[in-house]
Order: sequence, then structure tokens, then C-alpha cells
Amino acid sequence: MKHMCLQKEISTRVHSSLPRRLASEASGAELLEFALVLPVLVMLLLGAVWIGRAVSVYQALGRAAREGARVALATTCATCGNATNFGAAKTAVNDSLTAASLDTPDANISIRQITLNPGDPANYQVNGVQVIVVYPIELDIPFTPWNGAAFNLTSKVSMRREF
Repeated sequence: MKHMCLQKEISTRVHSSLPRRLASEASGAELLEFALVLPVLVMLLLGAVWIGRAVSVYQALGRAAREGARVALATTCATCGNATNFGAAKTAVNDSLTAASLDTPDANISIRQITLNPGDPANYQVNGVQVIVVYPIELDIPFTPWNGAAFNLTSKVSMRREF
């Protein structure tokens, strides 16, 4: 009988000190803090990767548009004069996008002839071309509103004809 009372006294004492012991120990605090901070760190890391990818695509679009404008204004033969070669310009843009590992069917390419300074007198106006490349990009940044959001990146280049 005495043994039973001792057992009861020990178990009561252990249960009464358990909340105090749990409140004073910090062994699980680091794990809890890590579990709370991990999604934020993953979001920042993946966000940096996807934003870097978007910047890379934007730079590739700028290079492709400049290359297309340059090819459109380049004379194709000595007797052609100032003929604008839109077909070769579109091919140059597609080749540049392919070199940047971008899907060319996704790109929307617009090439047109423009007057760069229409407000000037007629003898000072300069002709040129404008190349616009629009490319869709999808951002997959978890835990944000931009997860799976699609954006259109646009690069516009105007280049004048040199005489």
C-alpha cells in the first residue's frame, strides 16, 4: 500500500511540473521558427530566380528587336536603294530569339516603316523602321499572387535609316 501512495505522489508531482518545464525549455523553438521562416525563404529564392529569368528574356527581346531593325534597314544589293527588307528582318528576330532559347511561335513580331520626326519640315524628316517584339512569360513564385501569372514583355526599337 505504501508503494502505491509513493507512485501516486511521484506521478502527481511530475504532472504538476510539466507545464512549467515546457514553458521554460526552448528545445523546439528553433524548429518552430524554421518552419515559420522556410516558406518566406523559399518564396524569396524562387522569386529571385523567376525575376532573373524575366530580365534575361527582356534583354533577349531587346537584342532581337535591334537585330531585326538593323537587318530591315541594311541594303540587300548595290542597286536596291533604300528598300526595306521586312522578311529578312523577321527571320533575324526569330533567329535571335532561337539563339536565346526562346520559343519563336510564342513571340508576336511587328515591323513597320515610320517617320522618326514627323513635326520637322519635309527636308529634315528621317525615315526608319520600328520593330516591336512581344513575348509572354509566366512567373511561378509560390505563396504570392504572381504564382502562375502570365505577363507580356515588350521591347520596341526605332532605328533611323543612315544615308
